[in-house]
Amino acid sequence: MTTPAAAALPYAEFDGRPATEDDLRRALFFNYGHFTAMQVREGRVRGLDLHLARLDAANRELFGLPLDGDLVRRLIRHAWRSAGLADASVRVHAYLPPGSTATTVMVTVREAGGMPPGPKALMSVPFARTAAHLKRPGEFGQTYHADLARRAGFDDALLTLPDGSVTEGAFTNIGFWDGTAITWPQAPALSGVTMGVLERELPGAGLRSSRRTVTLDGLGAFRSAFLTNSLGMAPVARIDDTVFTVDAELMRRLAAAYDGAPDEAL
Repeated sequence: MTTPAAAALPYAEFDGRPATEDDLRRALFFNYGHFTAMQVREGRVRGLDLHLARLDAANRELFGLPLDGDLVRRLIRHAWRSAGLADASVRVHAYLPPGSTATTVMVTVREAGGMPPGPKALMSVPFARTAAHLKRPGEFGQTYHADLARRAGFDDALLTLPDGSVTEGAFTNIGFWDGTAITWPQAPALSGVTMGVLERELPGAGLRSSRRTVTLDGLGAFRSAFLTNSLGMAPVARIDDTVFTVDAELMRRLAAAYDGAPDEAL
């Protein structure tokens, strides 16, 4: 298989050992599961507790089994060290292969990434993910709508409910700024770890935030908007025909809040 740092393919381990062809084939054909994605910097991760809690909660919901955080931490650390990358993008996938009574954990490691710089133009689409609170592989609907948005000249898609309520980006969370406080949409969506870290850190940075319903016809109440995911943050320039101010000072304060959050060693 590809060496850890070679090409664009990630290095992969299953339950702490290098992936075999059978492992990868099994994950390809029995990919019912969940995952989390994180950025590792010199062996440290911001929001690691949120990642581990996400994995355990999803594993209990999907398979009725706990997923021990200390075990997952060891598996991440082993794969990261084996890959030989000081800074890396890491994903932890959990599966329950047919006939198995124990969760299989796949850890992939590739070179560190970042969100492509903004500002972003978003096209709203009527699409709601099943069990949106779970992060899982093979999301056809999100990829389909994101691709349609790009073909239409936008950078990404913004998912909405039938009543026009905003939920999330195709692969991001979205926040709105009215000049005094940040609003996160209160709707079925994945609670991203970057968003979770920001929610914890914003009060200390002098920024208020809350979750409440945001609708497409109410976007005019906000001055600015931004996206977050495991790769970082980016400002939003417009959603459909609604134009937002790209607020460099707001983005600076958000970045400072996130960068100031404590990180944890693997």
